[in-house]
Amino acid sequence: MTSKERAALRGQANSLNVLFQVGKGGISENLIEETNDALKARELIKLRVLTETSPVSAREAAEEIASKTASEVVQVIGGVMVLYKYNPELHKKAAVKKAPAKKSVEKKKIYRAKKSPFEDKKGRDKRITGRSAAKDKR
Repeated sequence: MTSKERAALRGQANSLNVLFQVGKGGISENLIEETNDALKARELIKLRVLTETSPVSAREAAEEIASKTASEVVQVIGGVMVLYKYNPELHKKAAVKKAPAKKSVEKKKIYRAKKSPFEDKKGRDKRITGRSAAKDKR
């Protein structure tokens, strides 16, 4: 993973909520299974290590979970870690969902053509006449 990719993932992870916590029980098989399922569904997840009660540090927990789930550690700050695992199935669905761009462009053109009925070709308001129009031009 390049540093630019890692930076982009860190930016996306800012708005994520913590899904799982590593506590005094440490890293269990149940935690690994749940983490793996969440990575398949979301690709990017955030976990927390309760530093006061956990037998492992946040960095050690991140490395262990990443190796067991075949994911990558994006960042570890304090007791919070972010993991990423690419899922090609999610990207296939996203490619299919894209709508053709021409329809949205046509709608924009129609919208731009229908400005205010009081404007002339240059965008000036036709309703302003006489002395008030001269004052507005100053």
